[in-house]
Amino acid sequence: MAISTVSITAVLLAAGRSRRFGSENKLLADMGGAPMVRRTAERLCAGKAARVVVVVGHEGDRVAAALAGLPVAVVRNARHRDGLASSVRAGLAAVDGDAAGAMMCLADQPLLEPEHYNALIDAFAARPGRILVPYFEGKRGNPVILPAAILGAVLGTALEGGADSGFRVFIDAHPDWVDRLEMGSPAYTIDFDTPRALAALDKANKDGPKDQHLKRAMEP
Repeated sequence: MAISTVSITAVLLAAGRSRRFGSENKLLADMGGAPMVRRTAERLCAGKAARVVVVVGHEGDRVAAALAGLPVAVVRNARHRDGLASSVRAGLAAVDGDAAGAMMCLADQPLLEPEHYNALIDAFAARPGRILVPYFEGKRGNPVILPAAILGAVLGTALEGGADSGFRVFIDAHPDWVDRLEMGSPAYTIDFDTPRALAALDKANKDGPKDQHLKRAMEP
């Protein structure tokens, strides 16, 4: 794990049911010989986050088993069927007390490399206290970094809102607290919700250039 001048707890949300993927749990889908969730977690662990917390729920035992041997703390969300907000609550509750912020990550973004996470952490070190949201060519992406000072308020929003009132609801309600970071990679904006998207990745790996295939695969 790389070293940063700022302590960030990374929260990897891996509790969802992935209905759009069909009967298979997309987080366990094979990507280059490893389950998607492990591929994502490995790259996150190789970055500058001081600690990595993984929130599991749907098929939690299988997802946790896929992470065996990695330096992560697994948090089980028994209320994952209640929606995203329940996983956000579980993840925020596990953030280190001395952390400067929480980086909220999605398990279905396996194209993010350690340098992508590190770029956000380095940007946060230069502007502590700001909410950081990555963009690519004007499209909003993930992960986002939330400063420690507002985590209680974000948690309150998740408690008061509906099932899917995660951290994005809070961010949208406080635009003056947000720094939009234009990044140089589409990986921040690409997640894998369907088998078609994974097929596009396979094609990209064979044919290249990867970014062009992936951007087309994500088009509606």
